[in-house]
Amino acid sequence: MKTYFEILHTVTPHEIDELNHAGNYQYIKWMQQAAIAHSSANGWSPAKYDELGAGWMVRSHKIIYLKPALEGNVITIKTWVSNMKPATSLRHYEIRNNLSVLLAKAETDWVFVNYEKQKPTRIPPEVADCFEITGE
Repeated sequence: MKTYFEILHTVTPHEIDELNHAGNYQYIKWMQQAAIAHSSANGWSPAKYDELGAGWMVRSHKIIYLKPALEGNVITIKTWVSNMKPATSLRHYEIRNNLSVLLAKAETDWVFVNYEKQKPTRIPPEVADCFEITGE
């Protein structure tokens, strides 16, 4: 079980906006990629959630942008889970450049949803137990 999880990403030209830095929506994409990779590393890949017929959907995002991510930057997206409630979970992120400068900090409130009914459902123990909660 991995409490903290990191992925690396090189900022590409197509991620750059008219202000010559990575567009705000790119951060959400990177956050989702990190969350999926973390879950997969803990044994719950998208295919496994499909088999279960339930999985995570975003309820809300909060992002604080501190510095720009520039083309060619190698960034690290670090993520961890701070709580697990009956049907929701709060996940945090830090995005840093290759000099360890904090570019953004963020969190996502995830809700566990039955895919067929498209309604929240209780998080099964086998899913909840695969994430170590940090309490941060």
